[in-house]
Amino acid sequence: MTTAPLDQPIRDALSRGGVIDITTTGRKTGTPHRIEIVFHNVGGRLYVSGMPGFKRSYIANLTANPHFIFHLKHGVHADLPATARVITDETERREVLPHIARIWKRDDIDTMIATSPLFEVTIDGVAA
Repeated sequence: MTTAPLDQPIRDALSRGGVIDITTTGRKTGTPHRIEIVFHNVGGRLYVSGMPGFKRSYIANLTANPHFIFHLKHGVHADLPATARVITDETERREVLPHIARIWKRDDIDTMIATSPLFEVTIDGVAA
């Protein structure tokens, strides 16, 4: 795939974080599954996390097939092919999740580290 720069409105939206949709491929059915979720820009890297406490089918889907569509939908509309890297390493989770906990005004960081879904997003075909 040829790399290409994203236009400024998309880069601006990615720098802010916010509510998006993602479309994953069902690990058992192979059908698309679209959900609304929040992404975060932490130190110039894109992450998606969720509230702690229960398993999410989208994490299982992304573990089986990390390719998905990242849908910007507020202000800027774009459907961006992307790749997920599900983060299970505790050290890395301890580096990323405190930033997200502060945004959400949560003080249960150990619970988040133990049970929150977390993955890093790479927008496919984008020049650095």
